[in-house]
Amino acid sequence: MTGAVEERLDGRFARLWAASTMSALGSGMATVAAPLFVASQTDDPLTVSAASAVAWLPWLLFALPGGVLVDRVDRRRLMVLIDWVRVAALATLTTAIITGRAGVALLYAVLFVVNAGEVVFRVAGQAMVPALVPRSKLERANGWLGGGTTLMQGMIAGPLGGFLFVLAASIPFGVNAATYALSAVLISLVAGSYRGSTLEGSDRRSVRADVVEGFRWLMSQRLLRTMTLLIGLLNVTLTAAIAVLVLLATERLHLGSIGYGALFTCMAVGGLLGSVVGDRIVARITATWTIRIGLLIEAGLHLALAASRSAIVIAGALFAFGVHGALWNMVANSLRQRLTPAPLQGRVGSTTLFLAAGGNCLGALLGGVVATRFGLTAPYWVGFVVALAVTAVTWRVFDRAVVAAAYADPAPQVDDTTATPA
Repeated sequence: MTGAVEERLDGRFARLWAASTMSALGSGMATVAAPLFVASQTDDPLTVSAASAVAWLPWLLFALPGGVLVDRVDRRRLMVLIDWVRVAALATLTTAIITGRAGVALLYAVLFVVNAGEVVFRVAGQAMVPALVPRSKLERANGWLGGGTTLMQGMIAGPLGGFLFVLAASIPFGVNAATYALSAVLISLVAGSYRGSTLEGSDRRSVRADVVEGFRWLMSQRLLRTMTLLIGLLNVTLTAAIAVLVLLATERLHLGSIGYGALFTCMAVGGLLGSVVGDRIVARITATWTIRIGLLIEAGLHLALAASRSAIVIAGALFAFGVHGALWNMVANSLRQRLTPAPLQGRVGSTTLFLAAGGNCLGALLGGVVATRFGLTAPYWVGFVVALAVTAVTWRVFDRAVVAAAYADPAPQVDDTTATPA
């Protein structure tokens, strides 16, 4: 191919992006509608909160084996199959709601199926990106994928899902089914074969052996290992902070429900901005300083939440954190895609996802415990100290020469992925 062609994000990526964005819209509406539906059936707090637990559980159960599956089969066909399974599950729920036969147990079952599919779908999509996009455009591609998700889930799905639920409880779930159906059609139109490995006998190995192989490879890579462990650790402190943010907003900032929601909007706007212009920022200041400055922004967010009583200051800190989050994910995903051999893309990506989800779950539990035991601002002070500590410990790991080598060197030549036109 010519250099001009190599620098483009072509129609295949555009279809993957459109499918991912539509899925994000539907998933976001269902995320809002699910607790509303449970609350309309019961006022038991445990039953209502269990909806979130059911949604999170598949991320811990299926991330690692899902990565093995992604590396064994054609990733495009797997994503199409997952979408149609989710369409069937949501169509069943929608029909049951319309006919008055839906209960909380059915909703839990559908949420479990949908989120189990989401885990594998996301890993497969990330694993496909290096086969669709030139290495020099990985940041831009990951930025567009992240931006589409931020726009749909963080800014549109919430109010739209709530509005549609008021019209009829079945509508958000029906629309979600339609978005998955459209996603399946779009992905099926992505030309090419995207099998992770064509090595003979690879599908006869045990799942455990494949998981261990991916984990060991990741842990042997200092740069990727550090990034992965950082994501898991910082997710603990971030989720702990977000878990009690509603109390901070009402008790310290004296904000109502609209003001509390506006704080998340600030973060989403920052994330969208970072996704759109992030590849240019990374190119200008380098990936090394994107990571280092991002760690300082993370510490600054926790400090602002702990010490400030100004809604404007905290809104600004959340906006800056949104920009940082978009750039961090862009760099982390691009580095992983650059350095990971194609047959390991699914397992390495799923290991990262598993540790990140584990950090989220642990943080959600610890936030309330720490705030109850030591005071409302305690989770933020803990987050501030942890962010400073990891910044100091990892500062030299993200050396400019090391990161530059990751960008300059060709991908490891263990690539059995094919992406030939269908």
